[in-house]
Amino acid sequence: MMRESLNQYFQICVPLIEREMRQVIEQLRGTRGRQPATLATMLNYHLGFAGVDGSPVHANTGKRIRPVLTLLACEASGGEMESALPAAAAIELLHNFSLIHDDIEDRDELRRGRPTLWKIWGEAKAINAGDAMFALAHIALENTAERGVETGRVMRALRLFDITCGALTMGQHMDIEFEHRADVTAADYLAMIEGKTAALIRAACEIGAIMAGADDHRAAQLGEFGRWLGIAFQVQDDVLGIWGDPALTGKQDSDLAHGKKTLPVLHAADQDQEVRQRYMRRRPSDPVELAELRALIEARGGRAYAEQAARDAHDKSLAALNAAQLSGQAGDMLRALAESLLGRQM
Repeated sequence: MMRESLNQYFQICVPLIEREMRQVIEQLRGTRGRQPATLATMLNYHLGFAGVDGSPVHANTGKRIRPVLTLLACEASGGEMESALPAAAAIELLHNFSLIHDDIEDRDELRRGRPTLWKIWGEAKAINAGDAMFALAHIALENTAERGVETGRVMRALRLFDITCGALTMGQHMDIEFEHRADVTAADYLAMIEGKTAALIRAACEIGAIMAGADDHRAAQLGEFGRWLGIAFQVQDDVLGIWGDPALTGKQDSDLAHGKKTLPVLHAADQDQEVRQRYMRRRPSDPVELAELRALIEARGGRAYAEQAARDAHDKSLAALNAAQLSGQAGDMLRALAESLLGRQM
């Protein structure tokens, strides 16, 4: 029943969040004269609202989990969804700013089944579009003042937002650096995902609480809930990237074939130099070698370690949620969402 309620919540909230995001793009158009048509097309294309020619489409936009967490955290803290909608849009826009730049830095040619911005319009314009998305995210968060959120809360949220921006870029810096290092450890990796993955989910939850006027303790506990949820989500993704069912994940040995230094690999490498020597300096492509490497990583405890790390992070996430002392259906849905993310198979 709770899963049905959560699905219904997504069905109601996601269109409202996306409407808010569209309005912010229009707001940019009115700031300093006419917005270049190509820029608007690029922004809407990346967000899944438009085709390459700017015509409306309904492309794959991702699950919008982060902004929904913002709304749930606000409501669970006694606030109104309407006042938190600009903050939820800000979280999703910031996430997409990071994706645009990550795609360029990682040379990814596809995002959600469609060519990436840089692949279509070139690196220079894609960087510029990412910068615009970053500005839009801040404009969206500032719009909370127009929904009755007092100035002190807006400033508190903006400070956390900017701290999160710094964490995102530091996490991405570490991730890029890891590509050229053979000595990366499991501890290094966990520090990296604290920034690249967990920081924004933490901010999504904590800012939602701030929008509701939650006290420092509750806001901090919801932030910790988001932090550990983000870590659990990423580590679970690492496991699925190697051992997930290709029929569900849509990929076979993708992480290993791309040479990704994920937690199972790095723990196995910490235990056995053979893994480090065979994997850290090159990208295996032969299916037989990939199968052997996958088995070796599991034999050296990489899978078990990562699965336990995901469970531990999940438990810490729920402990923080309990410490926040929430009540009502929104609090129950936060818990249900956390449970569904850990139990996913794709």
